[in-house]
Amino acid sequence: MAKNVLIVDDAAFMRMMIKDILSKNGYNVVGEAENGKVAVEKFKELSPDLVTMDITMPEMDGIEALKAIRAVAPGSTVIMCSAMGQQAMVIEAIQAGAKDFIVKPFQADRVLEAVKKAIG
Repeated sequence: MAKNVLIVDDAAFMRMMIKDILSKNGYNVVGEAENGKVAVEKFKELSPDLVTMDITMPEMDGIEALKAIRAVAPGSTVIMCSAMGQQAMVIEAIQAGAKDFIVKPFQADRVLEAVKKAIG
């Protein structure tokens, strides 16, 4: 059975890129969110197997959203997405419970490797 994924990024283009990579490889993209606040609401509503989460977003950043999601569902699987040079944020995200991180611009094989490692 296909795994359900929620994609979170404030850039529609980035969401489209990840969605394209995942749908072509048998994953089911059940929702998208443009900021952390919407992400937490959609997570509660959709209960996806995996969330891909941008770090830098308006309203609520990815790390706050990650903490909020893990407060609701401690076993949830979240992969952070960050631009180059955000090492401190990536470390903070991993400490907050992120399973992995992928760097933008996205490389399909790296995205798939992270997703497979996180949810099989």
